[in-house]
Parts: sequence; structure tokens; C-alpha cells
Amino acid sequence: MSHQLATHPARPGGLVVTGGLIGTAAVAVAVNAVVAATAHAAGASDDFQPLQLSAYAPLTVFGALAAAAAWAIIRARSSHPARLMRTLVPAILIVSLIPDIMVGISDSRPGTSWGAVIALMVMHVVVAAIAVPAYRRLLPFPAAQD
Repeated sequence: MSHQLATHPARPGGLVVTGGLIGTAAVAVAVNAVVAATAHAAGASDDFQPLQLSAYAPLTVFGALAAAAAWAIIRARSSHPARLMRTLVPAILIVSLIPDIMVGISDSRPGTSWGAVIALMVMHVVVAAIAVPAYRRLLPFPAAQD
């Protein structure tokens, strides 16, 4: 019995996972609100739409839930999910910063500044920093696979 517990960590039930994912998304939105407020206090323009709650909140929720779905798929299908995620998470995070950098370079949105763009980039890191530990608890990888 103890061997089974060591190789198969307890997996939370569906309601716990659902509640945990909703909580994860809510916490990520709340911390991103702090990032946006800090950016505005530091001089980012109120005209910069991506730092408005109505812009980043739905994207934060979508990103957190889409990443959870990808996590679950990788957990179910990969023979070494933890190893794969150690590569994928930083790679996807880096790729997710490219559109923000392009906004900064192109200066295509009203109120664009590098301070605002850096805040957007920090928001991506915030979501990853909150979501990955939550996914590890809510959607754990089998210990015997890595």
C-alpha cells in the first residue's frame, strides 16, 4: 500500500480541481491587477488598453485554463510529463513575450511605452508563477514516470 502511495500521489477530485483552477485564475487576475496598478502609478498611460482590467482579465483566465488543459493532456499522454514540462513551460513563456515585445517595437497602440510593455511581460510571468505550482498540486504527475 505504501509503495502505491509513493508512485501514485493522491489526485484531487473533480470538484477540487475545478475550484482550484478557478481560484488559480482569480489569483492570477488579482496579482495582474496589482501589476497594472503599479505600472500606471509608475507612469504607464491609462490609454494603453492592454493594461485595462477588461483587456487582461479575460486573457489571464483563458491563458490559465488553456494551460491547465495542456498540462492535463501532457500528463495523460507523455511517458515523462515532468521532464517535458520542465522544457515546455519556460519555452512557452518566452514565446508568449514576443507579441508584447512587438507592441513595444511597433509603438502601434495608443499610450504605448516600454514601461507598459514590461508590465505586460511581468503579467505573463505572474500567470506562470501562480499557475505552475497550482497545476502541480491539482494535476500531479505520476512519480514513477520521471
